[in-house]
Amino acid sequence: MRDALVAAAFQLFLERGYEQTTVDDIVALAGVGRRSFFRYFPAKEDVVFPDHERCLADMTSYLADSAEDAEPVGRVCAAARRVLLMYAENPAFSVQRYRLTKKVPGLRASELSVVWRYERALAAYLRGRFAGRPDGTLQADVIAAAVVAAHNNALRSWLRSDGQGDVTTAVDHALDYVKATFGTPSATRGGDTPEPGSEDVVVVISRRGAPMWRVVQEIESTLATPREK
Repeated sequence: MRDALVAAAFQLFLERGYEQTTVDDIVALAGVGRRSFFRYFPAKEDVVFPDHERCLADMTSYLADSAEDAEPVGRVCAAARRVLLMYAENPAFSVQRYRLTKKVPGLRASELSVVWRYERALAAYLRGRFAGRPDGTLQADVIAAAVVAAHNNALRSWLRSDGQGDVTTAVDHALDYVKATFGTPSATRGGDTPEPGSEDVVVVISRRGAPMWRVVQEIESTLATPREK
């Protein structure tokens, strides 16, 4: 019944427009009563986002089940990827919804509210992992915002292309950028561990109080110097 209501709603939205479609119109086409509609959806705009509550609950549970030694940035990136799967499992519906939300300001506001809830769930997990760190709350909030921004940048590019191309590869690339920026080396995709001796260790000695640009310059200079045979 839930799927039938969603299908009926989007058929009418496409035919008549969102504002011109009422809940009575939707239940009439679906062949159910108003009570059935409100059993599944608190309001008309909720039928546009039928899976977000389930996906948010799934993502929150996934984070809660994280191992204590899980790399936190990699974990929130993996959690965000679960949201992607919701969109990718039905590309046609996802594209229809994207087009609809662009046209209706009220739906855009609802979507932003949902995105904010995802971001808050990611930040809550990171705050717990970063408790006791200097600026731990700040780090958690910034990383959560970066994960959501990276995910949505790739997702919306795919939606604008009418669902063409491999969205999972695009989102993974965007999330890898976040992991490379904020995570530890083990957070990179694939989690490959370098072979012993495969990486150089560089020690640079700099005077206390040296400006950061000077330290970076010294590191770059050291790395550019060929090792003696």
